[in-house]
Amino acid sequence: MPDSAIPATSRPDMAATSHAYFELLRRRRLYGGILLILFVALMVSGFRLAESRNAGGFIDGLPMLLAFPAEVVAEAWEKRAALPGIFIEHFPSLIETLNIAAVSTLLGGIAAMILALLSTRGLARWPRLTGLFRRLMDMFRAIPEIVIALLLIYILGGGPVPAVIAISLHTAGALGKLFSEAAENADRKPVEGLSSVGATWSQQMWLGVIPQVAPNWLSYALLRFEINVRASAILGFVGEGGIGYDLKIAMQWGMGRYDQVVGIFLLLFMAIVLIDRLSDHLRNRLVKG
Repeated sequence: MPDSAIPATSRPDMAATSHAYFELLRRRRLYGGILLILFVALMVSGFRLAESRNAGGFIDGLPMLLAFPAEVVAEAWEKRAALPGIFIEHFPSLIETLNIAAVSTLLGGIAAMILALLSTRGLARWPRLTGLFRRLMDMFRAIPEIVIALLLIYILGGGPVPAVIAISLHTAGALGKLFSEAAENADRKPVEGLSSVGATWSQQMWLGVIPQVAPNWLSYALLRFEINVRASAILGFVGEGGIGYDLKIAMQWGMGRYDQVVGIFLLLFMAIVLIDRLSDHLRNRLVKG
C-alpha cells in the first residue's frame, strides 16, 4: 500500500517520537549528574572526616608512603640468600592456611547446598520458610569473617578452629546465594518427571536438579576457595594461626626481621597465584567443557 493511502492518523509522529527520546535522554543525564554530585559530596565529606580523626595529616604523610616498603625491600635484598630457607621454614604454616581454607570451603559449601535448595522458589521443601532461609544466608554474608572470629576467640581460644567456623559461615551465606540463583534457572521437567513416579524431595533434588547445576556450583566453590585462602591468611593477624600469624609476628619484630616479612609475603603470593591459575583452569573445564 502506498504511503499516500495510509491514513494520516495512523502514521507515526516522528517529531513527537524524537521529542520523547530526547526528553528521556535529558532526564537520564540529569539523574546521572545528580548521582555524580552526591557521590563526590559523600567522598569529600568522608575524606574530611577521616582526615580530622587521623593521627597525622594524610596529605602531609604522602611523601612517607613508600618509605617503609623501601626499607623492608632494602633489608630483604641484603639478606636475599636466606629467602629459600625462609620458604622452607614457613611452608608448614602455609599448609595450615590452605587446610583452613579447604575445610572452610567444604563445610560452607555443603551448608550452602542445603540452604540454596531450601530457599529456591519452586524447589523448596517448605515454600513458606523460603524467606527465612534467605534471611539466614543474608545474615551469614553480612557479618565479616574477622568479626565472627574475634567473638569465637573469647569462647574457644586462639587457633584454627575459630577461623574455620568464621569462614565456613560466611562461605555458606555467599555460596548459598549463588547456588540458589543457579538452581532457579534449572530445568523443571526432570523434577516433574521424578515427582510423577513418586520420588521424594531429596531424590528429586539429587537426580533432577544437582546434575544440572553441578558444573556451576563447582565453579563457584573453586572461586570461593581462592577467597578463603586470602581470608584465612588475614585471620592469622588476629591469632588464628597459619601463615598470617607468622607474618604478624615477623612484622612486630620490625627491623632485623624484614627478610622474614618479605619471604612470608612472597610464599603466600606464589601460593595464591598458583591456586588462582589452577582454579581458573578447572572452572573453564567445568563450564565450557
